[in-house]
Amino acid sequence: MKNICVLVSGGGTNLQALIDAQAHGEIKGGKITCVISSKEGVYALERAKNAGIPSVVIKRKDYADSVSYSMAIKDELDKQSADLVVLAGFMTILDECVTKAYEYRIINVHPALIPSFCGEGFYGLKVHEKALEYGVKVSGATIHFVNEKADAGAIILQGTVDVENDDTPETLQRRIMENVEWKLLPKAVSLFCENRITIKNSKAYIDV
Repeated sequence: MKNICVLVSGGGTNLQALIDAQAHGEIKGGKITCVISSKEGVYALERAKNAGIPSVVIKRKDYADSVSYSMAIKDELDKQSADLVVLAGFMTILDECVTKAYEYRIINVHPALIPSFCGEGFYGLKVHEKALEYGVKVSGATIHFVNEKADAGAIILQGTVDVENDDTPETLQRRIMENVEWKLLPKAVSLFCENRITIKNSKAYIDV
């Protein structure tokens, strides 16, 4: 049974999707053993508490730079014997001291179809604002491994939704979360825990 550590910074809707999937037996071969938050008082911590999952707060503001903060995160992941790290609305880009130590063991969800509308500065509603500005007809979300570059790791799963003529960034965000993120993130986590993801030439392949 693989130990899953989930990193959060806010409300924790993707964490809730993972908690619900786990409760329904949809995550095979793994269990959420710890939630780590970059802020105290966020609702994601309440979600963890309600599910009986231990949590740790490592405040970003207590550290001078991303390297020292990342080292603290790595120390906690090592302490938790993390097999898989899931970034669920985690708002800090981790230094390579973490990404290299946990190579192909960190999963992130990005609310667009990578390589579109991604990279540094593309997060939250900004992603959907840019997609609507561009006039795309479909958008979606990408579940991918994390490496040293923002949103540049191997893609595991992608899913799409249609963009409606009257969409706002908020309505598009909600549709993508409900129809793609909350479904594909637990699926990708389960695939990892079942050892069904193979890496070849820096690309991820799903073993049927």
